[in-house]
Amino acid sequence: MMGQLPAAQNALFYEFSLEQHIPDNHLLRQIDQFLDFDTIRQHLTPHYSHTGRPSIDPELMIRMLLLGYCYGIRSERRLCEEVNFNLAYRWFCRLGLEDTVPDHSTFSKNRHGRFRDSDLLRFVFNTIVSRCVEEGLVGGEGFAIDASLVRADANKQRREYSPVDWTPSKVQNRAVKEYLEILDQEPALNRKQKCVSLTDPMAQWSAAGGSAYFFYSTNYLIDVDNNVIMDVEATPSHRQLEVATTKTMIDRVESLHAICPDRLLGDTAYGSAENLHYLVSDKQIEPHIPVWDKRQRKDDTFSVSDFRWDEEKDAYSCPSGNSLRRRQRPLKTGETGVTVDNTIIYRSNRTDCKDCSLKQRCCPNTSHRKIARSIFEASREVAREISGSEEYFNTSFHERKKVEMQFAHMKHHLGFDRLRLRGIESANDEFLLVATAQNLRRLARLRSRPPPDHRVSASGIQKMT
Repeated sequence: MMGQLPAAQNALFYEFSLEQHIPDNHLLRQIDQFLDFDTIRQHLTPHYSHTGRPSIDPELMIRMLLLGYCYGIRSERRLCEEVNFNLAYRWFCRLGLEDTVPDHSTFSKNRHGRFRDSDLLRFVFNTIVSRCVEEGLVGGEGFAIDASLVRADANKQRREYSPVDWTPSKVQNRAVKEYLEILDQEPALNRKQKCVSLTDPMAQWSAAGGSAYFFYSTNYLIDVDNNVIMDVEATPSHRQLEVATTKTMIDRVESLHAICPDRLLGDTAYGSAENLHYLVSDKQIEPHIPVWDKRQRKDDTFSVSDFRWDEEKDAYSCPSGNSLRRRQRPLKTGETGVTVDNTIIYRSNRTDCKDCSLKQRCCPNTSHRKIARSIFEASREVAREISGSEEYFNTSFHERKKVEMQFAHMKHHLGFDRLRLRGIESANDEFLLVATAQNLRRLARLRSRPPPDHRVSASGIQKMT
């Protein structure tokens, strides 16, 4: 006989528990066991008044944001709608069936207020990293670093060729005002740009991602043991600014977690002389990084590698046996002999080169040969030796690509390929949230434990009786 639903009739009383309807293997249940909001509340306490009407619980807002970035729900309007009718989302956010979901505008007010003033999202991220360390997911022996381009929330039609007249006006948006303030505080961000966005001027115009667009870069520093993201930093998509985050992130990880890696893995972009000197001399970290080097010539003339360096004589020896020395004339007051590129120029003697039989293979178009030697050449030699070793080709070369796997997961699985907010600080907030979500998902996959089973077995009943 065909069954039929009973006629609709509202019950007078309901007995319903969200706890019983969330499976043990649900991602949110696995993530929830690694969240600790006691320290977060202590961190936020100084930023709340002790009088007045109670605010919306910050734990609720953080849980909703983490939920959204774990499932790729980045629109706060949609996030509020999803939490409103999804039982698992309500359980994770500690909302009952009749509790009201906060309005979407609450997130914007807190993001530009208490959350940014207290650097809360950075604090939450570091709390999760500390939990990864406690769970044994961080080896601390090898780190990998890289950057990935993320489209900015900017219309490429609204751009002007640099320079742009930023005369103060009443119609400047928050991103423009933030841009002008940051330039005064951090001169390094004041770089040359071909095109400038009128809606988000800090974003970098670049064609590195394919078609030209405005981009920000998310810089990841990961532990290669379990791909845990140790630190993240937002920068405009400019190579020098990306490389400069190496020092920022390594110092911050060492300060917060007392972890300094034995080796750092990266691509050639991180092989600049200054960066290698910081790793080798300042931090005693092995740079498993190819050297950013333009010494090899392609016109069949002698390259720098064909010249022999003599440390004691402070000179190069050419293939003919003649010496290339640094400037012999007395330096003027204030001069150091070091160029703006942090190099020292070594020149051969013109009379030696004039009658040399190898001149056409050495300096055919000039009267003498000169070599620019970096003042950090010792650190570059360390990196060259490592990048030519078997360990580098067998292990490090492959391990450094693990950070690219995190970028692929971020863009393809979490749907994070374009920013929703404008400005470098807002970009940093979004990068921190998505990195926190990735670490939480990794914790859930590798260290989640089923909830305790409080049911009493038959043998237990017999013992009780």
